[in-house]
Amino acid sequence: MVVRYDDLSVGGHVGSKWWPWVHLSLFLPLSELKKDDEEYEEEHSGLAKRPASLPAPSGGGLDSSHPYYDVARHGILKVIGDDNYGRKLIVFSSCCMPPSHQLNHQRLLEYLKYTLDQYVEMDYTVVYFHYGLRSSNKPSIRWLRSAYAEFGRKYKKNLKALYVVHPTNFIRIVWNIFHPFISHKFGRKLTYVNYLAELREHVPYQQLVIPPDVLRHDERLRAAQKSGPAPPLKTPPPRPPLPTQQFGVSLKYSTAGDCSPQRVSGLMFDPHFFCPGLRTEGLFRRSVRVQIIKDIQKLYNLGKPVSFQQHGDVHVPAVILKTFLRELPEPLLTFAPYQQVLDITGVESSLRVSRCKQIVESLPEHNREVLKYLVTFLHMVSVESIVNKMSPSNLACVLGVNLLWPPKGSVSLSALAPINVFTEILIEHCDAVFRESVPDR
Repeated sequence: MVVRYDDLSVGGHVGSKWWPWVHLSLFLPLSELKKDDEEYEEEHSGLAKRPASLPAPSGGGLDSSHPYYDVARHGILKVIGDDNYGRKLIVFSSCCMPPSHQLNHQRLLEYLKYTLDQYVEMDYTVVYFHYGLRSSNKPSIRWLRSAYAEFGRKYKKNLKALYVVHPTNFIRIVWNIFHPFISHKFGRKLTYVNYLAELREHVPYQQLVIPPDVLRHDERLRAAQKSGPAPPLKTPPPRPPLPTQQFGVSLKYSTAGDCSPQRVSGLMFDPHFFCPGLRTEGLFRRSVRVQIIKDIQKLYNLGKPVSFQQHGDVHVPAVILKTFLRELPEPLLTFAPYQQVLDITGVESSLRVSRCKQIVESLPEHNREVLKYLVTFLHMVSVESIVNKMSPSNLACVLGVNLLWPPKGSVSLSALAPINVFTEILIEHCDAVFRESVPDR
């Protein structure tokens, strides 16, 4: 069961089912609360009397020249593309935090701000894996209070959802201690998630990079709930697609084998949907109501006409476009050139456009034609960047991870820069990249 913040309060006061914990928090020393939290984890994890099993530090190909390499190499923070509603998805894993004497928590705070600064101008979601936070690696309450103060309005405004996975008594008590200092509006964004399976309806579960310790902890919790071995988490078998299916099917299926401009324009990105709103500030950065997206997806999949005019919001077709790209079984750029794209930052600047052209020309015809149509449209958007603030660089930051991702897992933080550089080149130099080469005579 997913527990929302609203379930914890009644008429602005903490609900009766949680009052005993809040009552205790007023009298128990903080050290006792921490002890209670650790005993809970030990009881449910079998880790009593031995240190937590921390994953080996891994930079995921991170360059040692990264300004926060000392923190980033632990893999505590990951950006893995978008959630199910088109919002950037950021994952924080407590079990990846090393002991406090090996990690400067002030540097961690600076690294969090450094990473979030790249995304706070657009809507974003945070998934927080609480399991693995113990006395050996837990920041102080003073640090938490300082961190909350550091993250001002610009960080909180566009945070649309905060999922706390495997919450313990301690985290609920800490939340209630901070309750008087936290706005009700921000509090509504918090959702407690007791089991990993509950995340599926909110985030692209298969793309999540979930630490092994968190997976094992979830299995133990489910086994304890059922008083027996926990069944493995299984993804339901896919249903056969509808004849008119557009979302979640291959590009060749959705275009019915026809990659002509007329057919391609019938996908999610007919410029006529956007023309009235090309000058809208933050185009492609905002999310829309979830039910609207689901309703439009259903119409597309049933082969019924879709009228974006009735919504009167250019952000609706923008989110639909990102959702279409994100739900492709294979990215629009395919899996094949993933490493070549990551290597683009090692190519001399004057040669990058020609290198991008080579990569694009290696794509299957369907992918190449759809990409050309899409990038030409994005170039039109960037031409209005003085008004809409969506330069080729900003568009690349929003859409890059929807065009390319690895065959397994999600895009690492270290891969974001080259993917964004590649996408920016496509948008800014689309004429040169997609210009057909004249054969030698």
